[in-house]
Amino acid sequence: MLARKVTPELVSTWKETAKTYRSLLQPNKKTGPEILAYLTGKYPVRELTSDALRDVVKDNILSNECHARKMPAGTTPEVQGFVMENTGTGKHLYETQDEMFRGRAIIGAVELYSAYFMVEGSSLLWDELFAFRGLDKEDLGNYYLVAEYVACRSHNALR
Repeated sequence: MLARKVTPELVSTWKETAKTYRSLLQPNKKTGPEILAYLTGKYPVRELTSDALRDVVKDNILSNECHARKMPAGTTPEVQGFVMENTGTGKHLYETQDEMFRGRAIIGAVELYSAYFMVEGSSLLWDELFAFRGLDKEDLGNYYLVAEYVACRSHNALR
């Protein structure tokens, strides 16, 4: 999860990482339902039916060409929101929250057609879902996405 200021040095690092790993990667992007099944199968979550959350996610997708392109023609975003419970396997996510999120609920959403997801409250969960989701052919052409995927995969391999 990008939570720091972007510098020319950081961009250079992303480009170098992408150059190193791009040829080793194949498109492997999961679908929205696969991401949701992974999340709900691993963690105790409660569905959030907030129209505000759904509207934010829909606007994020439709207002950003890179996300809107991922929507199949003729569809509108279908969003499933969730809040992570602070029990069982979810407890670890709360115990390891970044300082900026500490004490806040972990919420998120998955868009079922585009595989777009968002997480607030846990960079660890965002990284895990990004690594799980994978990249499609278009994503593999984006040096930032390749570098972020490699970093998230490395981080999640250690868990």
